[in-house]
Amino acid sequence: MLDGWFLWFILFWVVVLISLFAIGGFFMFRKFLKKLPKQDGKSDMDWEEFYVEKSKRLWTPEQDHLLDELVSPVPELFRDVARQKIAGKIGELALKERVKKIELDLVIRGYIIATPKRDHKFLRKKLDQLNIDVAPYEHLFE
Repeated sequence: MLDGWFLWFILFWVVVLISLFAIGGFFMFRKFLKKLPKQDGKSDMDWEEFYVEKSKRLWTPEQDHLLDELVSPVPELFRDVARQKIAGKIGELALKERVKKIELDLVIRGYIIATPKRDHKFLRKKLDQLNIDVAPYEHLFE
């Protein structure tokens, strides 16, 4: 018969496992939604990969290092995803503006645009640590 501490132990693990499955399922579902094709036949992730690949030759080692520095506050588990999303947005801007190479201004603009509004506080803090003036980019934070 289940009673006493063993019952509480089993109930605790049931709650923990259900919680972990729910969290994992949430993130898997989000990734699934990003992979669904839109009306143009490509998904959000396909477009990110396209822009990163097309703009790869425009990146300088300095800007690539800056991007790594900018995504460093992101937890390591999500850092690659954040880097891909931000690099995709920077690549999209670079291709639309037909730049010869990716400069600091473009990296900062793409970084701000690709970052969710809820994370702008951390973004401002990181830019401040790197001594980058955000005044010219205030309109992007709105």
